[in-house]
Amino acid sequence: MANSIIGGVSDNNVWYVGSGVSNHMISHGEWFIDTKDLKTPGFVEIGDDTTHLITQISKVPLSMQDGQTKYLKDVLHVPTITKNLVSMGQMVDQGLQVTFNPNGCLVENMKN
Repeated sequence: MANSIIGGVSDNNVWYVGSGVSNHMISHGEWFIDTKDLKTPGFVEIGDDTTHLITQISKVPLSMQDGQTKYLKDVLHVPTITKNLVSMGQMVDQGLQVTFNPNGCLVENMKN
């Protein structure tokens, strides 16, 4: 998955898909559309046992290979993390099917 706002490929705009990731989360607040501030701040603990503040929730535009723009919904803004994380469970809950193969990951909308 490539973010539609930042061009090129760097570690900053690579998305890591994981089955152990509870929610989609990124540090790039500038990627958000329709941002909602959290009434009560939350926290997320990541794999290195550090705790990080969740400041906002929003959706993020993604450029598809066919030129369309799709949106990843309910993405947490965690300014202090260093990787963009996508939750397989959250995608499935949102009606998407996630399939892994030797070439990577395929995400399909099963509704259409």
